[in-house]
Amino acid sequence: MAHDIAALAVELTDMAAADHRTAVHANSDDPAEQLAWRRLTARHGDRLGEIMAEYCWPMAELVGEEAARAAWLVAQHADRQLDIQRRALQLMQQAVSAGAAGPRELAFLHDRTRVNEGREQIYGTQIAGVKDGAPVPWPCEEPERVDELRATVGIEPFDEYVARFS
Repeated sequence: MAHDIAALAVELTDMAAADHRTAVHANSDDPAEQLAWRRLTARHGDRLGEIMAEYCWPMAELVGEEAARAAWLVAQHADRQLDIQRRALQLMQQAVSAGAAGPRELAFLHDRTRVNEGREQIYGTQIAGVKDGAPVPWPCEEPERVDELRATVGIEPFDEYVARFS
């Protein structure tokens, strides 16, 4: 079992590394690069689905901090697999409630899932595009409370967050 968990941790961190290497292709002008990105995230999403079926959410206490964050990244980028995102969100909520996962990552996944469902986001973590050189968030449920809600989960104020993208 310990070997399986160690192998799982390596697999998850390898998936995150591949994600980081190819994420630049997500919005590429080259359709082949976009397709490669979509195929990678779909493969990773499928595998995360298998992992969740076997282990529930791969928490840090099971696979280590880096691999747990990698699992979150895979779920975050499973944009065309709402079933995977919803399952990850549900399992991650349970982990956060148990004190075994961080509310910050959960907030990002919550917003990402809502945006993919065509709903307004809560924490303003998802950027729709750029207008006049400034990042614009997807619509938020309570835009006047975004910074207050972000603070409750340890995310910097929206203006500080988007300044990193400018």
